[in-house]
Amino acid sequence: MRKLFVAASLLLLLPLAAIAQDKPKVEIFGGYSYVHTDDALDLDLHGWNASVTGNLNKWFGITADFSGHYGDVSLSPGVRADVSAHLFMGGPQIAYRKNDVWQPFGHLLLGAARSHISARTATGRVSATNTDFALAVGGGLDAHIAKHLAIRLFQADYVYVHDSVDDSNNFRLSTGLVLRLGDH
Repeated sequence: MRKLFVAASLLLLLPLAAIAQDKPKVEIFGGYSYVHTDDALDLDLHGWNASVTGNLNKWFGITADFSGHYGDVSLSPGVRADVSAHLFMGGPQIAYRKNDVWQPFGHLLLGAARSHISARTATGRVSATNTDFALAVGGGLDAHIAKHLAIRLFQADYVYVHDSVDDSNNFRLSTGLVLRLGDH
């Protein structure tokens, strides 16, 4: 009876071994994202985050990362402004793929941050748009739930934005689903 139990347990673990052997050529992530800005407005913005990673080998890939965050702020009594911030970045990503389920990763991303603020005043609509250098350093943890699907439990990034007026040190937190395509 004990030998039968051990054999059945090993058969049930075979699919996990198959997952461990597959290394995706491409990973596509999409999900919810939160940003806290450390600038003059000190905002909490909500939105989306999407990325595509092309894996060159088992541990190294190149990532293109895009996100949009939105909210509003009170500039003065009776004057509210709509705020949007978008990040367009890319760079190297490393991943630890020795575990069947858990896959931690880290990345360094460089690119641009585009912010837009628009307010309606007594004299009409006023808006401003800035595009600045952005750098993100961070990482996260994916949990594989199927051969081609994982849940990004979290992705946490320090996001530095170099503005000609005021540099900002921001925090971004994202979560969502990862589609894993192709095998190495």
